[in-house]
Amino acid sequence: MNGTEPSFGAAARTGRREFLRCGLAGLALAAAGRWSRAGDSRPLPPTRVITRGPRHHWFGYYDKLQFDPTDRYVLGMEVSFEHRSPAPDDVIRIGMVDLEENDRWIDLGESVAWNWQQGCMLQWVPGAAKKILWNDRQDGRFVCHILDVATGKRRTIPRPVYSVSPDGKSAVTADFRRIASVRPGYGYAGLEDPRADQLAPEDSGIEHVDLETGRSRLILSVAEIARMGKIPENDPAVKHYFNHLLFSPDGSRFIALHRWRYPDGRRLTRLLTARPDGSDVRIVIPNGYASHFIWRDPGHILAQSRHWLGEENWGNFLFEDREGGHVEQIGRGVLDSGGHLSYLPGKEWILNDTYPKGKERLQTPHLYHVPSGRRIDLGHFHLPPAYRGEWRVDTHPRLSNSAQCVCIDAPHEDEGRQMHLIDIRGIVA
Repeated sequence: MNGTEPSFGAAARTGRREFLRCGLAGLALAAAGRWSRAGDSRPLPPTRVITRGPRHHWFGYYDKLQFDPTDRYVLGMEVSFEHRSPAPDDVIRIGMVDLEENDRWIDLGESVAWNWQQGCMLQWVPGAAKKILWNDRQDGRFVCHILDVATGKRRTIPRPVYSVSPDGKSAVTADFRRIASVRPGYGYAGLEDPRADQLAPEDSGIEHVDLETGRSRLILSVAEIARMGKIPENDPAVKHYFNHLLFSPDGSRFIALHRWRYPDGRRLTRLLTARPDGSDVRIVIPNGYASHFIWRDPGHILAQSRHWLGEENWGNFLFEDREGGHVEQIGRGVLDSGGHLSYLPGKEWILNDTYPKGKERLQTPHLYHVPSGRRIDLGHFHLPPAYRGEWRVDTHPRLSNSAQCVCIDAPHEDEGRQMHLIDIRGIVA
């Protein structure tokens, strides 16, 4: 690590009990001009940029733990270039921002297994106050590093991870080589898919990984799921794969997107759930239209889909986790139907964002209040036209553990992509 080691002592704990990282500590920075009002003159919550150029910083996906349990340290990745695909030898730095020490960057490691949308799956290990993990490539295979940020002790397991169980003891993962071959921007460069010529391989799919021993086993094959149920608009030339895995809040099940790509590049998607051993597979969204999702609770999934309840357009629907279960539309015409969804504790608020809209290409993280149907915008962030396709910058809003601040990725002035912190205490308090 570079610089002073992070403090996890008694004095630090006392300070963190007294002040929320994006609260009173942030107000002190406001006097120095680090906080600003995002967007136009409407009453938007205060936002501050917590990383600086010349290097670019981001975190990636919305469903990973970015904040440590105290909300003092915020994970991120650092890179020296933008606007092209990663090459096999392109290195990103792994680090965290200390919100109590003037947003100081603490360097922690590096990776050559990453993409612009999800990075290297960097995240805090659930249930472990001081441990993080991320994917990398070593000796001709994708691996996962697990680091104790307090001691610097690191170990490596011989499989990458995708989603980590709530107890931090296991993970599920997809085949990143196959993802890279069918959906550039979501897999990793550096290793060819050995089954690239197979439409639905029997020995590729979702693996369960023991994070304590490093052992793994295939629990769902691509071929098995491709044979299950009816494939909408089936074509003998479609190529099947898995992407976007997420454990339920109690760890009893996980979500996976089963996708297939047509020869013309078009894709359709089913959303399925299963137990961590691969049993009891349920096709929750069978019609081929499934996108961003989040668990509301162990029995319900909020997901974006279409052709439900008479709604032909894309919308947000709450699905019961069973085949043919109850479906309810949420926030019709108010909650954006293309954003990245998270529930706040208590399930009264949903955090979301938008893709670029209008001539100004503004992305708008927002909160939706379920009981009242109100939407509250958190800022409007311009995405320059250079940020398109694979290397676009989605805001991917991530919630702090206290649910009082949100971190997003967005370009900042002439410094490229950087991480921004939004104080939402005045909205959800």
